[in-house]
Amino acid sequence: MKWVANSRVMFWSLELLIVAALIWVCTQISFLFSPIGVFLSTIFAPLLLSGVLFYLLNPIVKLLEKVRWKKFHINRTAAVAIVFLLLVLLLVAGGMWLVPRLVTQVSNLIGNIPDFAKSSEAVMAKLINHPIFKDVDFSKYLTQIQSAFSKYAESFMSGLTNGIGTIIGTVTTVTVTAVTVPVMLFYMLKDGERFMPAVRRWLPAKHGEQTAELLGRMNSTIARYVGGQILECVFVGTFTALGYMLIGEKYALLLGVFAGLCNLIPYVGPYIGILPAMIVAFTISTNMVIYVIIVVVVVQQIDGNLVYPNIIGKSLQIHPLTIIIILLAAGNIAGLLGMILAVPLYAVVKTVVQYLYSIWQLAHPDKPAPKLDDNLSRKD
Repeated sequence: MKWVANSRVMFWSLELLIVAALIWVCTQISFLFSPIGVFLSTIFAPLLLSGVLFYLLNPIVKLLEKVRWKKFHINRTAAVAIVFLLLVLLLVAGGMWLVPRLVTQVSNLIGNIPDFAKSSEAVMAKLINHPIFKDVDFSKYLTQIQSAFSKYAESFMSGLTNGIGTIIGTVTTVTVTAVTVPVMLFYMLKDGERFMPAVRRWLPAKHGEQTAELLGRMNSTIARYVGGQILECVFVGTFTALGYMLIGEKYALLLGVFAGLCNLIPYVGPYIGILPAMIVAFTISTNMVIYVIIVVVVVQQIDGNLVYPNIIGKSLQIHPLTIIIILLAAGNIAGLLGMILAVPLYAVVKTVVQYLYSIWQLAHPDKPAPKLDDNLSRKD
C-alpha cells in the first residue's frame, strides 16, 4: 500500500471512489433521511422569517438596553417586550390600512382581466396603424399574441378556480407560521446574546475563540445584508407606488408592493417588478408605458446611487457578474427562494473560507496563500 500513498493519482482515485461509494449508499437508504427532510422543510419557513426579523429588531433591542436615567435601566427582557409591542402596533396599523386596499386591488385586477384583453387589442391596433409601421405586416404576429394571451388568461382563471385546495393548504401553513414565528423570535431576541459565551464554554479555549470570531463575522455579514435589503425594498416599494399614483397608473399600490418585493432579488428584481406595471400600462396607452419606465428608472437610479451605497455599500464585496451567475444557478436549482437566499449564503460561505485561510496563513507564515477576495470584486 506504500506505492498507493506515494502515487497522487492513485490516492485521489481512491478518495473519489470512496466518496462515490458513500453517495451511492446514501441513495439506497434515502428512507432514513426522509424524516429529517420533512423536519427541516417544516421549520425552514418559520426559522427563516424569525431570523430576518431578529436581524431587523436586534439593533433596536440593543439601543433600548443602553437607555439609562438615574437608576432606571431597561433590561433585555423588557427591551424585547417593548419591541414586540411596537411591532404588533405597527403590524395592526399597517394591516388595517394596507391589507384592505391590496385585497381590493387584487380582486379588481382579477375581475378586469377580460377588459385588459380588449384594451390591449385596441392599443395594439392603434399602434399598428401608426404611420411608422405602415409598411410592416403585423397580422401573423398579432394573431400569435392574441392566441398566447387568451391561453394564458384561460389557464390563469382555471388555475385560480381549481386551486381551492392549494389555497387552504397555504392558509394552514401561514397560520402555523404566524403562531410559531413570534415564539421563536422572542427567544432569539431574549437569549441571542448568550450564544457566543455558550460556544466558548463548549469548545476548548483556542478553538472557542476562533469559532466565536468566525460566527461574529458571519453574523455581521448577514446583519448588514438583511437589514440593508429590507430597508432598500421598503424604499423602492414606497416610492414606486407613489410614482405610479402620480402618473395615474392603475393598481399603483399593488404594483409598488410587488416592485418592492422583487427588489429582494439583486439586479434581476427590478426587471421582474416592472413587468406587471408595463402590462397594465399597455392597456391604458403607450404614453403610460413610457411614464412607468420613467418612474422605475428614477427610483432605481436614486436607489442605486444614494440608498444602496449608504445602507449596504460594498460590504459584501461581490462583483455584479458573480451575482448574476449565482442567481442563474440558484434560480434553476431552487426557484425564486433560491434567488433570494443565494447571495447572502454565498457571502457567508465566502466569509468562512476567508477566515479559515487567514488561520492557515497564521499557522504557515512561510507558505504564501492566494487571496480569497472575489477575484472580480471592486477594490476600494
